[in-house]
Amino acid sequence: MEGGNLGFSQYDYSHIKEATNNFSVDNKLGEGGFGPVYKGQLRSGIKIAAKKLEACSLQGLLEFQNEIQLIAKLQHKNLVKLLGCCTKGDQEKMLIYEYMENKSLDYFIFDNVKGADLNWSKRLHIINGIAQGLLYLHNYSRLCVVHRDLKASNILLDSEMNPKISDFGMARIFCSNAKESNTTRIVGTHGYIPPEYAFHGVCSIKSDVFSYGVLTLEILSSKRTVQFYEYNQKLYNLISYAWQLWTDGKSDELIYSPPGNVREEIERHIQVALLCVQENAEHRPDMERVVTMLNSKDVDLPKPMQPAYFHVNPSEEEVSSRSINMTMSITLER
Repeated sequence: MEGGNLGFSQYDYSHIKEATNNFSVDNKLGEGGFGPVYKGQLRSGIKIAAKKLEACSLQGLLEFQNEIQLIAKLQHKNLVKLLGCCTKGDQEKMLIYEYMENKSLDYFIFDNVKGADLNWSKRLHIINGIAQGLLYLHNYSRLCVVHRDLKASNILLDSEMNPKISDFGMARIFCSNAKESNTTRIVGTHGYIPPEYAFHGVCSIKSDVFSYGVLTLEILSSKRTVQFYEYNQKLYNLISYAWQLWTDGKSDELIYSPPGNVREEIERHIQVALLCVQENAEHRPDMERVVTMLNSKDVDLPKPMQPAYFHVNPSEEEVSSRSINMTMSITLER
């Protein structure tokens, strides 16, 4: 292993192969943005997650280069730590991360049994930790970074259930004086992409704010954004369903379990989440404001207006399956 000039290490391929038991199926954790991820343990005893680049993927190569250059410059307790990289000729390329004992957030919140391990205290702690990580990316890192693919499966949990934002392959760097950019290539995951980005290619820090609002509602409700929920004999997507319940004073029907003695705090989190998913990006708070609203009971919260995608009706296929979950890349015509 050699020290790199970007603040991380270059690992020997043979060591990673040995650590992951020759990239065995038993060691496979899942699929990342551009290839499989394997659990491993180095000879030193350090546990790792090796993120492997699929061969012959030009898009994957670009995202690999983007991620390795980006994460090497980022250091925060709520971002996954990049330990180094590993290459073997031009064919094998890997990113080596710290291993997260509790896998990803979706593993818990969308499972009734495992979800019981996340009480309200832990859920609110996770919501706040994600907000702190995003605030760092947007305001306090050396570069202004927009993640562009914030979702439950990209939030990893350590042994103490502290959240860490991962998978920066889709991220975009902004200059200090730039507030937004236009692109013809739309990346992200269905259900988390704001309308101005999905329809017009306009990307900004408010894109992440929208995704954060959706993710917060998922954590509070244990419901997926890509499914539809019945209320007053109509079907609604999650953010519309949440807004309807909140407007009618029925938030208890949204949340995953009785609020106990944290009702006021949960109500505040729901309201902040709804502010984050407003149709107009200018009406969404930035992450600094989000963190303030979440942690200060003295701050009066604005009343959320009707959220984005409120009038989007499910297709027959979506109604029958009730679920769509896919990362996508779309090219807009200009």
